[in-house]
Amino acid sequence: MDQRQTLASYIDHTLLAAGATAAEVETLCAEAREYGFKAVCVNSRFVPLAHAALAGSEVLTCAVAGFPLGAMLPAAKAEEARLAVAAGAREIDMVIAVGAALADDWEAVAEDIAAVHAACGDALLKVIFETCLLDEARILRLCDICSAIGVGFVKTSTGFGGGGATTEVVALMRGRVAPAVGVKASGGIRDRAAALAMIAAGATRLGTSSGVAIVAGGTGDGAY
Repeated sequence: MDQRQTLASYIDHTLLAAGATAAEVETLCAEAREYGFKAVCVNSRFVPLAHAALAGSEVLTCAVAGFPLGAMLPAAKAEEARLAVAAGAREIDMVIAVGAALADDWEAVAEDIAAVHAACGDALLKVIFETCLLDEARILRLCDICSAIGVGFVKTSTGFGGGGATTEVVALMRGRVAPAVGVKASGGIRDRAAALAMIAAGATRLGTSSGVAIVAGGTGDGAY
């Protein structure tokens, strides 16, 4: 496998803009099939479209839940995940209750994550921390909670919270979570050098809207 193929296998090709259209999602899926990305990541309303567009390929359909704020009722967040899985999503990226984490209400944080994890069934859950808003101690506590629950991945950022992934945070998360838990870096990864740096720091998945530019050796201009 050459470097382009290797990089593609790390990438969740992502379109989460509020103004995203069905035509843009169809293009996203076509690019994912062409380049061999790991998954496409879309808002839940586009899951049926993406699932149909990716049929017969190895590209997974991923949906976000509680995105981008994480501040909805836990039952509503879990139901969004359940409905997305029922519509064909094989992976769910949920946003934690960031305010609860900042208030050190770890029981509420854990219950929220556990509810979505249960709603996912056989689908893989990635848990978005929004690390730009958290200190190191809270990031480590979240890693412990996610490891105990048994989620699939911990993830740095929504890309909409004012900051994205850094190699330092990726390394911190990788060093703390259980070995079976992956680390997804997202937010601000727009070129091959940045992607490779995240992988070197311990990322096992990359979320980016610049996937095509990354594998082609260029620089993307997407916001995510």
